[in-house]
Amino acid sequence: MKILGLDSSGLVASAAVVEDDVLLAEYTTDYKKTHSQMLLPMLEELKNRIELDLQSLDAIAVASGPGSFTGLRIGAATAKGLGLALHKPLVEVPTLEGLAYTLWGTGRLICPLMDARRNQVYTGLYEFVPAKAELSQTELLLHTVSGQRAADISDILNEINTLGRKVIFLGDGVPVYREKIEEQVKVPFVFAPASCNRQRAAAVAALGAVYFREGKIVSAKEHRPEYLRKSQAEREREEKGGLA
Repeated sequence: MKILGLDSSGLVASAAVVEDDVLLAEYTTDYKKTHSQMLLPMLEELKNRIELDLQSLDAIAVASGPGSFTGLRIGAATAKGLGLALHKPLVEVPTLEGLAYTLWGTGRLICPLMDARRNQVYTGLYEFVPAKAELSQTELLLHTVSGQRAADISDILNEINTLGRKVIFLGDGVPVYREKIEEQVKVPFVFAPASCNRQRAAAVAALGAVYFREGKIVSAKEHRPEYLRKSQAEREREEKGGLA
């Protein structure tokens, strides 16, 4: 099974190809470039480097949201365009699940944090549990403890305290809210290191392969990003309307 993974949901732009249990190639950047400048050239470079025949892909896994509105649209447009041109299905991988999957195997509670501004984060809580052999080729299965959502940073930290479990934090929201985490969290916690604290298309592709085997696919035409909340432009229009 060969899966192309794409993630442009946050600050990181990433593309990867996973074949069975092997990462064939990955191209990831977190720098001062827009995803519209980076994603397609990255994909082209990756394709050339491993002499990838796009028709050999079984599916395209894409980080489906939440995240940056512009980034999600670019990722969706790229995945949809490829899917339509190649007649390949898409696998929608929720952004925070893909982010949590970078920490495969940890025994801690996983808390991804993406900065959503206005003192909010896109977040959820995840863990790895033993998987039944007939359901998965991996020994561990990603389990959702608390589903992804936009939340006040204090709300998710209070929820973690209530659960009373060791936790690991990752994502671009960590440096933004690190002081609050250190002040408010009452359970043992750590921050993921640079090697696994941001989105990676390899994780999207690997988790996408799991979901592909489970039949969780959509057509390119059906795919829609999951924004979770209204864009800043929409909120500003509503606020102006409310003042009129």
